[in-house]
Amino acid sequence: MNTQNIIKASSQAFIAAVLAVLLAAGSFFLIEPQVGQAVTSGPFTITTTITDEISFLVGAANVTATGSINGITGGQANGSTTVSVRTNSNTGYTMSIAFYNNGTDNAMLGNNSLSQSIRDYPASSTEPTYLFDTSSTSAVFAYTVSALDDTDIARAFLDNGIGACNELAGAYTADRCWMEPQVAGYEIIDRTSSAPTGATSTISFRILVPNNPVPGLVADVYTATATLTAVNQ
Repeated sequence: MNTQNIIKASSQAFIAAVLAVLLAAGSFFLIEPQVGQAVTSGPFTITTTITDEISFLVGAANVTATGSINGITGGQANGSTTVSVRTNSNTGYTMSIAFYNNGTDNAMLGNNSLSQSIRDYPASSTEPTYLFDTSSTSAVFAYTVSALDDTDIARAFLDNGIGACNELAGAYTADRCWMEPQVAGYEIIDRTSSAPTGATSTISFRILVPNNPVPGLVADVYTATATLTAVNQ
């Protein structure tokens, strides 16, 4: 083989080799187009759910109503209990009070005599009376509610200032709206925001005995039992 043929053969071999490399490289990038390029996945989110909870930070304590009450000439006794409800519900909570059904028509019962001489306060079953009604000829037992934040108080205990409770646009006035005890739960608190450190409210009770009550009062200790139930809105 002469020198010219050798050079020609070498050139053809070199060109063939270069073409082979280029073909291989082209095939690689066609088959794996993302190799050597920046890629992005997403966006994506991470979520979790926090459930609402409710508890009594401070529960209701037993109440001993104080005041001078004579069985014949009468008198008045008052007492209260304060509770604090803690909730993380953004829409707040409601609280109701229910009195134990002791098998009688009245919440208070003589511990030994089982006397029902202290009657349930004569309010409507749906709303309190404006001011404490002292016209009853029998001994009566009633309650009302207050709160550290007046806006927590249920509508039933808001008054219009001139003689009516359960006012939609009413305001709270201390000792203005009094309610009869009921076996069914009656709403006393309606809070519309969370209470992460506790919302405080007070339930006040009053026993009024008129002069010469009818029926007459047997000398005894009289007791009523109640339960508070708080529920997230």
